[in-house]
Amino acid sequence: MYFDTHAHYDDEAFDLDRDAVLSSLPENGVGLALNPASNMASSRLCVELSEKYPFLYAAVGVHPHDAKEMTDGSLDELRALASNEKVVAIGEIGLDYHYDFSPRDVQRARFREQLELARELCLPAIIHEREACEDCLKIVSDFPDVRGVFHCFSGSWETAEIILKQGWYLSFTGVITFKNARRSHEVIENMPLDRLMIETDSPYLAPVPHRGERNTSLNLPHIAEKIAELRGLTVDEVAALTLENGRWFFGIV
Repeated sequence: MYFDTHAHYDDEAFDLDRDAVLSSLPENGVGLALNPASNMASSRLCVELSEKYPFLYAAVGVHPHDAKEMTDGSLDELRALASNEKVVAIGEIGLDYHYDFSPRDVQRARFREQLELARELCLPAIIHEREACEDCLKIVSDFPDVRGVFHCFSGSWETAEIILKQGWYLSFTGVITFKNARRSHEVIENMPLDRLMIETDSPYLAPVPHRGERNTSLNLPHIAEKIAELRGLTVDEVAALTLENGRWFFGIV
C-alpha cells in the first residue's frame, strides 16, 4: 500500500473527474493521500475533500506565491480550519524566489507566521523552497521545535544533511526518474531511510514514462521503483517503509 504525501486534488486539473480519480485510488494500492493547500480558498476545499474520502487527509496553509494575499484574519481562519481532525499539517508554505509572485519580504514574514502556527498547534510543516535555500534554512533553523518536510526535494547532499540534522524529512517526486536528477539520486543513496517519503505533487511532475501527462497517485510505483533501484530494495519494501514514515510523520494511525 502506498501513501502519496503530497497531491493537489483540489487543483482545477481534476475538476472534470475528481471523484472518479479519487475513488479509484484505494482499489489500485493507494491507501492514503495528503492534499496540501496553496491559498485560503484551497485550504477550505482541501478540508472539504478530506471529509468526503476516508483515505484523504489535508494540510492548510498559504504558498509563497499567494503570500501577498494573506490578511490579518488569515491566520485565525487557518487555525480554525486546522481544528478539523482530518487536517494533519500546515502547508504548503515556504519561499519561492524563482517566480517572486509575492515580494520576498512578505514571503519571509508569512512563512514565519505559519511556522509559528505549526508550533502552536503541534502540527508538522510542509515546505516549498525554490531558489531560496539560504533564507529558507535560516528561517527553519529558528524553529527547532517544529517538525517538517521539504517536499519535492531536489537540492544537494550538503543541503540535505543540514535539513536531516534538524530532524526533518525529505520527500521525492517523479522528478527522480528524469535523466538530470543526479543530485536527488545522491541524496536518496545516502540519507536515512526513516526520513524518506514519496509524493506525486499531482497534477504536476508525472514520472517517466508518463512525463508531460497529468499526474495522479497511481504513478507512485514508478517513484518507488527508482528508489528501490538506488537503495537495493524491492518496490514493496519502499512502499512499506514510506507508508510507515508518512503515517508517523503526520500522526495517522
